Amino acid sequence: MTQSSTSPETITLTDHDKATLRNAAYGAVSLMAAADATGKPGKVAVNGSIALSSATGLVGHVLAAKSKDIKLDGKSVAELADHVLPALTAAMGLLKKLDSFEADNFRGTVLVAIEAAAGTHPGGASPILAEMTRKITAALDAV
Repeated sequence: MTQSSTSPETITLTDHDKATLRNAAYGAVSLMAAADATGKPGKVAVNGSIALSSATGLVGHVLAAKSKDIKLDGKSVAELADHVLPALTAAMGLLKKLDSFEADNFRGTVLVAIEAAAGTHPGGASPILAEMTRKITAALDAV
């Protein structure tokens, strides 16, 4: 994870911006858990969430904040992805406009979280989790 060139206090995010970042990051972990076909989605979610809580900089402050604005509804992986993947792209676009270091920090944080989530399986990620990782990465890089 990259250290920011500015302090978290010098970048102004609206409540909506913060919600977008949280929904994107925690949504990526939720997508990994929802796509886990091995019956261990709880372990996937816990490992990914621990990684998110280890973030630093502005991203770390936003993700660590106690909030009720995370809305990850969906009755299927597809419905969840319809919400989360665009949120990942929006979060990257927002952060790239404000601070390239924080954009890199967010991207790195999400990638570490999904790697931690996928790493719950001996021998590495299943093909399903590997594909979800590819989709999440593509959404992060779409900007």
